[in-house]
Order: sequence, then structure tokens, then C-alpha cells
Amino acid sequence: MLEENERKNDLILFAVVDLITATNRADILDPALMRSGRLDRKIEFPHPTEEARARILQIHSRKMNVHPDVNFEELARSTDDFNGAQLKAVCVEAGMLALRRDATEVNHEDFNEGIIQVQAKKKASLNYYA
Repeated sequence: MLEENERKNDLILFAVVDLITATNRADILDPALMRSGRLDRKIEFPHPTEEARARILQIHSRKMNVHPDVNFEELARSTDDFNGAQLKAVCVEAGMLALRRDATEVNHEDFNEGIIQVQAKKKASLNYYA
């Protein structure tokens, strides 16, 4: 009788287990995972809009000494299809470039070069999975 109650309790415990999965490469998932009944919901987070990209760049560079001529809207236009992590990487690269130049401010050209470097890494990682 005690064993039977333990089994019922085990079943109850397993019934309340939720699983959350995440991927940035849904295109290479095993089709068996996507069959009906396996996952209840699929939530997608699209890439940020141009306005959101400009704001993300501002947020990640707020602790940097940024030259007043840096145009975040223009930078956002040249970062189409970038996600938040890639935009942060652009800011980090721009800061590193300014440090290498012994500059006291991060200028617009540093950000442009950061975009180029992140795009190159993005293409290299896509080729790895292709």
C-alpha cells in the first residue's frame, strides 16, 4: 500500500515539471522535437527595429566616453539583422579600437569599424553551420 502511494506521488511530481528550451538556430533543430505534443508554445523574439537598435547601442555605450558627433540612428541603419548581443559586441569592439588608438573618446569611425568586425564574425559563424 505504501509503495502504491509513493508511485502516485512520483507521478504527481512529474506532472508539474515544465521544460523551457531556447535556441538561436531553429532552422537546424531535429524535426522530432517540433512534432505536435512535444512543445506547447513557440515564442519568437524578432530582431530589434531600427529605433530599438539605436537605443540598444546608446544603452551599451552609456558608460563610455562617446564623442558628441556619434550618430546612433545612422549606426542603427547599418546594423540591420543584428540582435542585442551583436549590438553590444559592436560597442565593445568600438571601445577596444578607441583604447588601441589611445583615444579619450569613442568616435563614429570606431563604431563603424566595430560593425564591420561583428559582421565578419557573424558570417564566419554562419559558414561554420552551413
